[in-house]
Amino acid sequence: MSRGGVKSLDLAYDPRMADSQDELIASARALLDAASSITVLTGAGISTDSGIPDFRGPNGLWTKNPEAEKASNIRYYEADTELRAKNWALRAEGSLWANVEPNLGHRTLVKLEEQGKLHTLITQNVDELHQRAGSDPAKVVEIHGTTRKVGCLNCDYADDMEVALDRVRAGEPDPSCPKCDGILKSKTISFGQNLVQGDLYRAEVAAVECDLMFAIGTSLAVSPINRVVPVAQQQGAKVLILNGEPTEMDKLADVVINDSISEILPQIVG
Repeated sequence: MSRGGVKSLDLAYDPRMADSQDELIASARALLDAASSITVLTGAGISTDSGIPDFRGPNGLWTKNPEAEKASNIRYYEADTELRAKNWALRAEGSLWANVEPNLGHRTLVKLEEQGKLHTLITQNVDELHQRAGSDPAKVVEIHGTTRKVGCLNCDYADDMEVALDRVRAGEPDPSCPKCDGILKSKTISFGQNLVQGDLYRAEVAAVECDLMFAIGTSLAVSPINRVVPVAQQQGAKVLILNGEPTEMDKLADVVINDSISEILPQIVG
């Protein structure tokens, strides 16, 4: 991002000042109704109702399986053949994504697109549930990549994840690139890897051009993508935050709602 930082509002929103949840929902709905160009930023919270746990919570993927967190560090992943084999075996079992489908939160966001109000949907998630719910892939920025595809760390080879998993199930514990024999990995951005510059540029443009920044299911603690919120606010956009818990940028928001995304989002969008 070329711009960032947090500029406090003179009249910063304080959710404790709200009289009722109904008032918050009505205020959020008014923001959406008044907006003509909405940029949405989603995080892990929108996918938990689909059965995908967060990473560091009490029941998080990394809390229960520290090896999985280690596999998310590119340095360890590249250096440790056994670690890769365990990671491939877990994926091949299907336990990570078994029976995972979009939930009401994902499907509700499609309505913003149908209304012609969605500028861009930036997601920190790697599950492709927005696209599976019906969001136009051209409007989605997967800032951390996707686990549904596989790529080579050495060349430009890429394919559907199931192609690699079929090889694992057929007896290859650590399948290599069919093009150059390099290391294969899900098309996610691991710790130690750079984000895709084109995706960062699209995210910044979306922040600058929107008149409403709508953050959903994210703590807004992960940099640099969290900076789209202050960028949008500094350009005059309204800010709406819907999350299960307070975020690090609530003071920038015009409205903050801490509640169930699947329950509240349909009430806001209609």
